[in-house]
Amino acid sequence: MRAMGRLAAALAFATGAGGAALAVVKGRDAPELARHAVMVLDDRGGFCTGVVVAPDVVMTAGHCIAGAKAWRIHFRDAAGAPTMLEPSGVALHPGYNGQAVQNRRQSIDLALVRLPAPLPAPFAPVALAASDASGGKLSFAGRTLGVGGYGLAAEGEPRTGGRFRLAELGVVEPYGPSRILVWLSDPSSKPGAGACQGDSGGPVFGDGGEVVAVTVWAEGVGKAKCGGLTQALLVAPQRGWIDSVLAKWR
Repeated sequence: MRAMGRLAAALAFATGAGGAALAVVKGRDAPELARHAVMVLDDRGGFCTGVVVAPDVVMTAGHCIAGAKAWRIHFRDAAGAPTMLEPSGVALHPGYNGQAVQNRRQSIDLALVRLPAPLPAPFAPVALAASDASGGKLSFAGRTLGVGGYGLAAEGEPRTGGRFRLAELGVVEPYGPSRILVWLSDPSSKPGAGACQGDSGGPVFGDGGEVVAVTVWAEGVGKAKCGGLTQALLVAPQRGWIDSVLAKWR
């Protein structure tokens, strides 16, 4: 009962009923992309964003799964009613390290969540960036990527949550998949857009609509908690693990 109570609290945060969970700020509503994303709630009272990668599988950040004892996938059905599904399986990337920051270690902050049944329409899997078997480098230099997620449109205003939003951010570094992470920031003359807590696991879209990364961390400027840097884990270098888990779950 305690776990379910915390899941209910997470649902309240996610639907804007209260709390301080944050997501993409200064982003635009993106209903055309919302069919590729859901919310991942946990018994710690928190929530993340998840990417639909198969009819019954959601990809999210590893830290959204690690340490929790119960999870639910949350979305709104065709009638707009909130729905929560209990996962039938969870796979945490073997390279995930919960103490990576403290120990200055690399961590593959990624997880897959299996559902007991396919998500209903209009939800649909999104294409993932492919790994380059030739060893070539995909350049991100000068590119703008779309960072999406559920949560608040404005920091500190919980009533603005519960809708999928997208912010166009410029790549700061690195520029190739030889590393596992990419950093992004607001390229406008009045910066402040970016991802925050609650946006973890959300999709980072490339030019062709494919997901090239998932959000794993963010920071703000000064006292702000978001709108400074957004950090995301590149998908292409992890395709081997992702595809192997999906094949196992078929």
